[in-house]
Amino acid sequence: LVIVVSVILPTIWRYLQTLDAPPYFLGLGLSAFSFSGLLSGPLFGLISDKTRTTKKIILFANCFEIVGNFMYFMGYSKWLLLSSRLVAGIGTGAGSSIFSFLTRNTVPEDRSTVFAAVMACRQAGLLIGPAFNIFLRLCDFQLGPFIVNKFTAPGIFMCGLWLLLQLVVLLMYWDFPEPASRGSREDKQQQEDGEDEEDENDEVRPLVHPHELTGSYGTVSIPPPRIPTVANGNLPRRSPSPPEQSHSKFLREEVVVLLTAQFITLFNQTALETMVTPLTQKFFNFGELENSIMYCVCGVEVIAGFVFVRWLSRRVAERVVLAIGLILCNISCVWCLIFLANPQGALAEFIIGVFLQVLGLPFVAVAQVSLFSKITAEKTQGFSQGVRRSIGGLATILGPLWAGGLTSNLYVMLGVMMALLALLTVSVCYLLFDFMFLGVVDSLSIWLLFL
Repeated sequence: LVIVVSVILPTIWRYLQTLDAPPYFLGLGLSAFSFSGLLSGPLFGLISDKTRTTKKIILFANCFEIVGNFMYFMGYSKWLLLSSRLVAGIGTGAGSSIFSFLTRNTVPEDRSTVFAAVMACRQAGLLIGPAFNIFLRLCDFQLGPFIVNKFTAPGIFMCGLWLLLQLVVLLMYWDFPEPASRGSREDKQQQEDGEDEEDENDEVRPLVHPHELTGSYGTVSIPPPRIPTVANGNLPRRSPSPPEQSHSKFLREEVVVLLTAQFITLFNQTALETMVTPLTQKFFNFGELENSIMYCVCGVEVIAGFVFVRWLSRRVAERVVLAIGLILCNISCVWCLIFLANPQGALAEFIIGVFLQVLGLPFVAVAQVSLFSKITAEKTQGFSQGVRRSIGGLATILGPLWAGGLTSNLYVMLGVMMALLALLTVSVCYLLFDFMFLGVVDSLSIWLLFL
């Protein structure tokens, strides 16, 4: 999914200019992709919770990506370009089903490292996507009635990649059977085998079942622990879930803070992405090649950050990872507000600002998504992850819209980014001190959040 966004970032601004689009269309084009994903995410997640399937959802969602990218390739007008982003964005809703699948098949202790690895793979798309423009910018030929150039080539290229992914998912991916249902079938078979053996030999008794009284023949005086078992003696790898709650669970303090973290970090990230291309064109005269190289370097930095977070999350609590990320993000926003709000053409100051902004993203991203998966019920992970991704989608809509209209007034744009980040930092600190001093630790969700 990241490749879809990143492969067009170096060229979409000039593409819109060739279609006589006003500057605010840059924000609209980037936001449209997130808007349709905002709506489709909870829906796909809800379907995933009901059906416990992921493969069919991915195959269905990919169809929208294929059609949307082909529309981007056609590019007859600015409105068709905007519509292409809307259609392609529907496919991003499959992400909620994927994160739900990961949550159901990982234990809480390993979840941070698993999510860090998955996010690193996603961010690899941020690295690879712009790199494709190094050769896509050389395209200049006719394909039937369509013109293939450096602006339209990313559309047909991504259309081909999504078709390839369809084949890979169709032929090489299968959903895991549900551990609970598989275990219950094996337990039932074991019980039937035990009854057959009891008929043959009265001295042989079946395994003790939970409804039997303690102290009977074949049992010990200690009640059996409430642990699910399967026939081969191995426990299914299922993560504990908090008690089932109503939709008001999203209004709990710790959930609100994590959703706020999702919103603010993505708002700032997409605002920066929108601002960077016009800024480099205006002050440094960057073209497609220079922008592609810049995005590649940022991708390398982000991947290295996720690898480090994967290592760090095994040694420190997730709240520490979140705190480190917030500190880095605050430093980067202060730097950008001081040096980039009124740039004087100093490339070194620009590079440092972008470096600091990108550096804090892996820490906040991994910590908040891992903690969120632990404080929401496993049974409804698809819908919960859909809500989380919708909050992120709202941020990726508002971020480009905000930055796209304020590229000439960076003090206001960066000031709002700094204010939002300060609000998030204060909220996290308040929540930490609130539970520390008031001793509100009897809730399972809070216990998971602050251990």
